[in-house]
Amino acid sequence: MGDFWLAASNGVGSAVVATRSIKMRHNHMTESPWKVALRMLRHGAALVPLGVGALGLGMAIYHWVEGLGWPDAFLNAAMLLGGMGPVNQLQTTAGKWLAGLYALFAGVVFLVLAGVMLAPVVHHVLHRFHLEIEDDGSRK
Repeated sequence: MGDFWLAASNGVGSAVVATRSIKMRHNHMTESPWKVALRMLRHGAALVPLGVGALGLGMAIYHWVEGLGWPDAFLNAAMLLGGMGPVNQLQTTAGKWLAGLYALFAGVVFLVLAGVMLAPVVHHVLHRFHLEIEDDGSRK
């Protein structure tokens, strides 16, 4: 990246205080795909409670407010969490409001789960295309 100049202001002007060369090295640029997959699984496992809690909330809404049986409540909640949409027609106004709010919540949970699961892949790709610049300004 070349030289880095740190300037300090003393009220009258700027004075150069220090100079140093910045160089970043990444030793794990050649990480195997299996390690990336393992990190994806670890990240996903950390969010299992969020997914189970969100599924339970949706099942409770569909079961107690709409009067659906537990299998149908599970199906509707799981379909919303997966980004597909509900299966059964809603009958009550309160159920429609709660299901709409749950759908918004499920969309956010879906994005969080997908983002956390894909973060190791994005991190690996960014390291793969990292560009290092030598002190003389040439690319390595």
